[in-house]
Amino acid sequence: MAMADVAALVARHGMSPMLATAADLPAGDPGWAYEMKWDGVRAIAYASGGEVRLVSRTGRDITGVYPELGRLPAALVGRQAVLDGEIVAFGGGEWPSFEALQQRMNISSPAQARALATRDPVSFLAFDLLVLDGEELAGLPYSQRRERLEGLGLTGGFWQVPPSVPGQAGADLLAVARQNGLEGVVAKRLDSRYEPGRRSAAWLKHKILRRQEVVVGGWKPGEGRRAGGIGSLLIGVQSPAGLEYAGHVGTGFTDRALDMLHARLAPLRRPASPFASTVPPEYARAAQWVEPLLVIEVEFARWTSAGRMRAPSYKGMRDDRDPAEVVREPGPWG
Repeated sequence: MAMADVAALVARHGMSPMLATAADLPAGDPGWAYEMKWDGVRAIAYASGGEVRLVSRTGRDITGVYPELGRLPAALVGRQAVLDGEIVAFGGGEWPSFEALQQRMNISSPAQARALATRDPVSFLAFDLLVLDGEELAGLPYSQRRERLEGLGLTGGFWQVPPSVPGQAGADLLAVARQNGLEGVVAKRLDSRYEPGRRSAAWLKHKILRRQEVVVGGWKPGEGRRAGGIGSLLIGVQSPAGLEYAGHVGTGFTDRALDMLHARLAPLRRPASPFASTVPPEYARAAQWVEPLLVIEVEFARWTSAGRMRAPSYKGMRDDRDPAEVVREPGPWG
């Protein structure tokens, strides 16, 4: 019966997460609150009747991937809730690590998921409350939703409500993020309503590291130690004309990551380039083209005037991203 309760909750309140716009943090305006930008997997959690369902940003049911989060309803003490948050892995450290989360993201075997949950558990960082005991809260101001969220008392090893700092403390929080190697800070207007599925200027994200998702359109065979496998990935972002070539990434891989990427890309081979723009001949000549369905995250120095990423480095797979939505993110850098 409990699973039926969850299914009904999803049917009534199924939501896509609200998204932030890349920008500088607001200066001198007390009408904002600031949160850390957590380096994890975005998820909506539907909890009812002792059961929970976790849905990714792309609408995929990821409940079975993170079995340790199945105990979340117990922390709600019988209350029914829809929470927006981030699944993160601490990897034994004080701060979340996307690298530590990688091994948890692509698991399909329930037995393997349970084993990893014991060995390398994740946590759910709840930063918004959308529904509580049947009451829709998305239309309330952020400040009121946040007050209701904090009133739930979600503290424990597998879930918590991370701090939200109101006022003009954005610069201080950014300094903490920079000092600890975190991704950045998100500013949220105190009077903003929750806008499901919309990228809104009421939420602003400021990234310290130049990171973004890109779509893999092919790969160049490796040489030397990488002979017979992937040497570098040919990557792009969506544009009005189609998939725009954005460069190639050949660093940041572990041997395990290269093997996993090769296995994922092999079935996607195609005879011609998926890019709408020209790929330089030195990369196109020996390229193995693939259907542009795989999304990865990279860190890079800057965008060049030719629209290429300078010195990109592989950071991980992003199965929670839709390749059709991967565009060049604006930001305060070139």
